[in-house]
Amino acid sequence: MTSTPQKYADDTLAIEEKNSFIITKEYRRFAEFCDACRREKYIGLCYGAPGVGKTLSARYYAKWFFLENRLPTHLPYLPLHPDISSCRTLLYTAEMSNPYRTIKQRISQMRTQLGRFNEELLPPEQQTRTVNNIGRFCELIIVDETERLKMEGIEQFREIYDRGDIGLIFIGMPGLEKKLSRYPQLYSRVGFAHQYHALSQEEMRFILSHYWEKLDLSMNPNDFTDAEAVSAIARITNGNFRLLNRLFRQIQRVIKINELNCITAEVVEAARECLVIGVI
Repeated sequence: MTSTPQKYADDTLAIEEKNSFIITKEYRRFAEFCDACRREKYIGLCYGAPGVGKTLSARYYAKWFFLENRLPTHLPYLPLHPDISSCRTLLYTAEMSNPYRTIKQRISQMRTQLGRFNEELLPPEQQTRTVNNIGRFCELIIVDETERLKMEGIEQFREIYDRGDIGLIFIGMPGLEKKLSRYPQLYSRVGFAHQYHALSQEEMRFILSHYWEKLDLSMNPNDFTDAEAVSAIARITNGNFRLLNRLFRQIQRVIKINELNCITAEVVEAARECLVIGVI
């Protein structure tokens, strides 16, 4: 009998990304925000500092690791993973050059293809394969890197929202709400706003306990060495999820090179010296 990872061999990296994602309180708040926009068919704004986890959360919510290599052009030899049957969200990452006609065409293709995937995964008696029914499977569009969009691109998404009976979320940096307030016709449709915060101290310890396990180590809160290392990591990263991942990769490297069997504050500082860290 073929196991799931072998059956969906082309989705190996996607399955790894799905399984490695750590659900935090901040992600749950983000998911509730997305659910509200989907349910109420509102426009939502999500903003937060670089590296706090906005894009990773959007990818996980949309199950984008299963869709990004299939949309808008589906590779016929790539079987559909069962998780796609519950995908109702598209993730669009704005590019440096975003001609509004390209946006409209790409979103239309992606919505149609997502509908076809969901139809294929339905029992035969429930399949309709009509254009109107295929469109119903897309309930939310998330736009990442919104700052890259020019006025025409933002207006194009407003038109897609007005005609699509869907929810729409713009993700960007702090100040996004001020930028979009310059477009009163769009801003008047905004129903929800969510600020994505950095990791709390409790979430930091929870995530670090998983990282310790990756090195076959056990974090002991009563061990001063572990507590000192955790304190050093918290001070360096300040709850920034992206920086935490970068720092831990360097920690793994330092431990491997020096054949160590524990993470110390000295190891953390050595890893820190390998990184270029801006203001966080």
